[in-house]
Amino acid sequence: MKEVYITRLSKFLPNKPVENDEMESILGMVDGRPSRARLKILGNNKIKNRYYSLDQDGNSTHSNAEMTANAVSALFDEKFPISKLQLLACGTTSPDQLLPNHAAMVHGLLKCQPVELIAATGACAAGMQAFKYAWMSIRCGNTANAVSTGSEKFSAWMLAQKFQPEAENLKALDENPIIAFEKDFLRWMLSDGASAALFQDKPNEEGLSLRVDWVEILSYANDLETCMYAGSIKNPDGSTKGWIDMTPDEWAQHSVFSFKQDTRLLGKNIVPSGAQMWKELVERHNINLDEIDFFLPHLSSEFFRLKIDEEITRLGVPIPLEKWFTNLAWVGNVGTASPYLMLEELMNTGRFKKGQKIVMMVPESARFSYAYAHITVV
Repeated sequence: MKEVYITRLSKFLPNKPVENDEMESILGMVDGRPSRARLKILGNNKIKNRYYSLDQDGNSTHSNAEMTANAVSALFDEKFPISKLQLLACGTTSPDQLLPNHAAMVHGLLKCQPVELIAATGACAAGMQAFKYAWMSIRCGNTANAVSTGSEKFSAWMLAQKFQPEAENLKALDENPIIAFEKDFLRWMLSDGASAALFQDKPNEEGLSLRVDWVEILSYANDLETCMYAGSIKNPDGSTKGWIDMTPDEWAQHSVFSFKQDTRLLGKNIVPSGAQMWKELVERHNINLDEIDFFLPHLSSEFFRLKIDEEITRLGVPIPLEKWFTNLAWVGNVGTASPYLMLEELMNTGRFKKGQKIVMMVPESARFSYAYAHITVV
């Protein structure tokens, strides 16, 4: 089996940073009313800036595929041109359309030679599924290089106009036309952007590379019900009803295509399952916790930082908080792109040194999946 190295990392963040007080002016107010939950949610997640692929009037400036293609293009230059690319693996939660898949749309924009494609669609772990596919392809000798990406265009899903038919329906039923907290919650949590990694079977001749030692991904959907969902509604028994079994009128009346989060399930399950998996990985891979230099947890909210720390400490597999790195506060929660964006910032700002060991942790709340990766700076 070949060794696999990340030799380059890039990002594309659209437009200028959006501060907390600007969010509602861009996304709009549902039924003309300010959100009652916005300030509380922002107070918990501690995000100060994020990026939207929208202008000040809420008009789209970039598609998901365009942002991803920009990030991929930034990986290449005359020394290593895109004409050498062999495989493109793209992960996203928010593709621009159902078909063709996201990877095919990105490839179409790149206008390079034919390459192998894989598209991973899901929540946050989809970016790591693409990451693992690229790593495995080189490791088994299928290709000598590969690019994986994580990207999101959440903002278009969160525009107030997408919720207005539901608000009008609530009015007609003499109900208070305020969208449910499970839908309003994610309007103030998510943002846009793309990031990409170039994997090769040899390290950089000059400068540092990141050797990917292992990638582990597990789903706990066998035990846990749906927590974050879109394109469906959730039934009282925990099952879901998908858009394909609903009428167009129902799509509008229930804001079916909005992102929704069952926060009760999120708080109960997201930390314990991921912490238990970490304990098992420490034992399986014989990890010396003292040798970890950077812990990169994908946090959807700063609310979970101390809860994760408390749980992994209780299980006897702690990582000191001074070794944790996140850029949630100034980049935002960009879903599948967030793990890449942390790695990219540390790599391209000169924070890494040869010999350091990095652990990435990516929880996904859709139906509770977790991804971990172990990386060595070489």
